[in-house]
Parts: sequence; C-alpha cells; structure tokens
Amino acid sequence: MTESDSGGANVRRAVVLDYLAHGLSGDNRPQYEKSPAGYALETEDFELYQVAFDEEERLTIGSEVGIEPPEARDVVTEAHKVEYEDLSSGAQSELEYVVADLVEEDEERFVDFYNDAQPITLRLHQLNLLPGIGKKLRNSILDERKRKPFESFEELSERVSGLHDPDEILVERIIEELRDDDLKYQTFVGRQEQEQNQ
Repeated sequence: MTESDSGGANVRRAVVLDYLAHGLSGDNRPQYEKSPAGYALETEDFELYQVAFDEEERLTIGSEVGIEPPEARDVVTEAHKVEYEDLSSGAQSELEYVVADLVEEDEERFVDFYNDAQPITLRLHQLNLLPGIGKKLRNSILDERKRKPFESFEELSERVSGLHDPDEILVERIIEELRDDDLKYQTFVGRQEQEQNQ
C-alpha cells in the first residue's frame, strides 16, 4: 500500500471514511468558500486524517486517495491528522468496515503478526494485547507457529483450537487503538511514527 515513487519518498494512501460535499459542519465560512471535505484512514499505519478535496472531483466512501507527501495528493488539497473523537459519526460508523477490508486485503501482513509477535515484557506478550487471547490461546499459537508458520487466517483457525476469526480479533484491536489513544501499547496504529521517534 505504501509505494516508492521516482523520488524515493514513501507515498501514503488513505481510504475515504466520509465525504462531505458541502464542507465540514464546524467550518463557519460562507458556503462558497468551503471545499468538499471528509475523513480518511491511512492504509499502512491506520492513522486518521481530516481532508479537504478538490472541488472538481466527486468521491465516494471507500475511495483510495494519496495524502502524503503533498506531491502525491491527487484529489486531496489538505490533510491533517485527527483523533477518533474528531471524526464525523458517518466516518466512525464506516471505520470498522474499512479496517476489516484493509486487514483482508493485506492478509499476509496480518497473518505474519501471528507468526512474528514477540514478548513485550516477561509477563506480557504482543499476542495478549489482542482481544480474547489469554495465556492458553497464546501458548497454542506459539506452539503451532514453531512447527510451521501460518499462511492464512483460515489455517490459523484450523490449527489453533479456540482461535475463531483471527482477522476479526485484529480488526477489534486496531479499532481499540484508534479509539483509545492512551493505550500503553500501540501495535498497529502509528507504527512508522513510533519507529521514527525511537
């Protein structure tokens, strides 16, 4: 989803969560000065953006747009990071579907999370951050992946007894990380930023 262009810069793409043809409701400028706006979810790091769109373009929810660097913006004229509570109710209700689609589209990356997850502390493992995964299920996943890495969500469900819908568990965790920015451990949201700050 993040691709390099000829300049070698990472192009960041986002999926439109809400499209407001008449601009943001909190924008008090006269209507003729407002441009279409909306909210989008970055596809790699799941960061939320408030965006302004080119007036000539008609977009639908679910469209993918370039947001960073500014030269990569095709239909977006401005993009600012926002928090979950800044989203419109339409964007909030669309979020889970978009995250589920992204997890499904990039299945290999997310199956690899189950293959590569590591301990965080002596008592806490990355797998334990996932909703519904306790000690027993974590140990089953670790035992199974030692035998052979998982290749799909389906294989995960088949090989790990009690692990139903491994993709939905990830979606739930990503949504939790988006909603609660005070979580001590962020596994999926804003990873690139965390790595740059280390």
